[in-house]
Amino acid sequence: MPVSNTSTSSPSRSNLGQLSRARKLKDRLATITITGGGFAVLGAILLIFFYLLYEIMPLFNSATIEEEASYQLPTMQGESLLYLAMEEQAEIAFAIDDSGRALFFTAATGEPLKQQALLSPGEVSSFALNSNQQPLFALGTFTGEVILAKHHYRLSYPDDQRVITPAIEYPYGSERLRLSEHAIIHMAVRDSEDALMLVVLTAEGLVARRWSKEEDFLTEAVTLQEQPVSLPAIDIVVDYILIGPEQRWLYLISNNGEFRLIDIEASTVVSSGSLLGSGLLTDVKFLLGGISLMVATDQGNISQWFLVAGDGERPRLQQIREFSNGDLPITTLAIEHRRKGFLAVDQADTLSIYYTTSQRRLLSETLDQPTVKQLAVSPRSNAFISFDSTGVVHFWRMENEHPEVSWQALWSKVWYESYPEPDYIWQSSASNNDFEPKYSFAPLAFGTLKAAFYAMLIATPLAICGAIYTAYFMAPAMRRKVKPLIELMEALPTVILGFLAGLWLAPFIEGHLPGVFSIFIVLPVGVLLFGFFWARLPSAWRQGVPDGWHAALLIPVVIALALFCIELSAPLEGWFFGGDMRAWLTNDLGVSFDQRNSLVVGVAMGFAVIPTIFSITEDAIFSVPKHLSYGSLALGATPWQTLVGVVMPTASPGIFSALMIGMGRAVGETMIVLMATGNTPIMDANIFEGMRTLAANIAVEIGETEVDSSHYRVLFLAAFVLFLFTFVVNTGAEIVRQRLRKKYGSL
Repeated sequence: MPVSNTSTSSPSRSNLGQLSRARKLKDRLATITITGGGFAVLGAILLIFFYLLYEIMPLFNSATIEEEASYQLPTMQGESLLYLAMEEQAEIAFAIDDSGRALFFTAATGEPLKQQALLSPGEVSSFALNSNQQPLFALGTFTGEVILAKHHYRLSYPDDQRVITPAIEYPYGSERLRLSEHAIIHMAVRDSEDALMLVVLTAEGLVARRWSKEEDFLTEAVTLQEQPVSLPAIDIVVDYILIGPEQRWLYLISNNGEFRLIDIEASTVVSSGSLLGSGLLTDVKFLLGGISLMVATDQGNISQWFLVAGDGERPRLQQIREFSNGDLPITTLAIEHRRKGFLAVDQADTLSIYYTTSQRRLLSETLDQPTVKQLAVSPRSNAFISFDSTGVVHFWRMENEHPEVSWQALWSKVWYESYPEPDYIWQSSASNNDFEPKYSFAPLAFGTLKAAFYAMLIATPLAICGAIYTAYFMAPAMRRKVKPLIELMEALPTVILGFLAGLWLAPFIEGHLPGVFSIFIVLPVGVLLFGFFWARLPSAWRQGVPDGWHAALLIPVVIALALFCIELSAPLEGWFFGGDMRAWLTNDLGVSFDQRNSLVVGVAMGFAVIPTIFSITEDAIFSVPKHLSYGSLALGATPWQTLVGVVMPTASPGIFSALMIGMGRAVGETMIVLMATGNTPIMDANIFEGMRTLAANIAVEIGETEVDSSHYRVLFLAAFVLFLFTFVVNTGAEIVRQRLRKKYGSL
């Protein structure tokens, strides 16, 4: 018998050993799989993080320049250049010297391509340019005459090879326009679709001429019809003359900084003062668009000025920002063709590249050449040429892709052109070429938090209170039906919710405003009254409803109260708001009303967030050990005391997690806010105004951007901001959750 027992027990131990090894193997495989999955998730998050960084880092790169060539222009006859420019491809340059000779030459080598005498040597007394975008220029003579011309480039592709053919055109004829009998000292020209205007300064004073344009539809020939222009008397020495793009404002500026702003239509001086505290001006030019003046001084400062509305809507010239370039005088300014940037060279031949709106100094580098006399930037801002005092032209390549972005422009108030004051503005595109992109994240971040706040304001009490009742008070049979039904709400596509919110809910709320707001008052009061009367019914009636099923009795009550409020909406609107609550809000309270507003978003997005918060909260409360509740009840606590003092603290880590996950869902929500907010990037806490969130902004604009453009990278930066926000919030939430778990985990 002992031998038999031994032989029987040995296989059993062997089987147990095999099972133990199998369990250990499975445990190890599960550990490896779970750990690998966790590391894979972390790796994916890190990849997203570094990819976003890869896309946005070029936004904050500084500009770079590199000299490619330097050469003489032997065919030029004058001692200095009056004008220097480049065409679109930065392949051909154009110059006019003080003898009146124009030359086209290869920008990279200086090889002459075409030259033409515009005036005879000794005739030129002054020069003026319309703008970089419309390069009509005027040459004034010592006899009081003006000739108008422009440089033009025609592209052709013979044998699939690009050929650029330069030419000088005379859009208003090659005949000279006589404006005075005296030499023209200074002048300005401004051309538009409707009119041409010239203002010249002679020994006798200012002379202004304006010609309206009439175009022949068949020949497209333009005929000029002169219109009378009168200017008021001027009491300063005029050294700079500039005409606004709409030919209404005339700027007259002296070397000591005094200015007079003239309304040409009214022939009056509307503003006067000084652009300087001390020192002298060295250059004044229009920034892109002709709204801002860039003023350079002999003390190394460059300031930006433009018109803002003054008292009684009378405009005034306001200094907006200042750029310090050291103590040396600024000798040359060059304005970019398509951006609000400019280049400046000081007396020590230090080149600085600035962008006005972002207020960034992108480069400061000393040029290895004598004093720079002329500077011209290519239209694409990828090259520039300089002409020095020895007659040498230098050709430079420039890398400056994203000057518009800075932390100040993204998060601080910026004073944009034509705005009365600094403000937070997001406006990434417009219909005109002179538009300045505005990339302020402040209204988008505000809109994101605003949408999340109203969504959580509606979702949090409903979800948490519903979860408490479902987990703690509801009958198990009813809970098995209610909980899956609410969780099923999470499966609804958010695009459907956004569609319903935008096309049905928003008009419905607008048409029933009094009824909607009365629901927030009538519904709680009605439920309390129902409970009050229910408690006073005969006990036989009340005992007929099993414990935990009382919530079913409230369903028809809630529906009836809601319908009652909606039906009462029209009478309430007639009694208290003159038949139109929306007009009452706007006219009497001064509260603007937008149909797609925060209230609509709060209801729709709250509906989407409720299942997330409800499900996690309900699980957390239901998972509280029953012995804790039973022990509390056994010690004499009421069910409510047990809930508040025992169950809720124990479940608090899970409840807090539910709130944070719900908030993350609300912050990252895209389709609902995209379709139900109106997508207006404004900073207004008004519940009746819409907003634009970071996520919705990315969804709206990412398909319209040019790859690798500033706009494209700024949208990636917005995604990075959203990523960091959710990361910080979730990290803080996890820290709080762990502390709550540690505090109440010992119960």
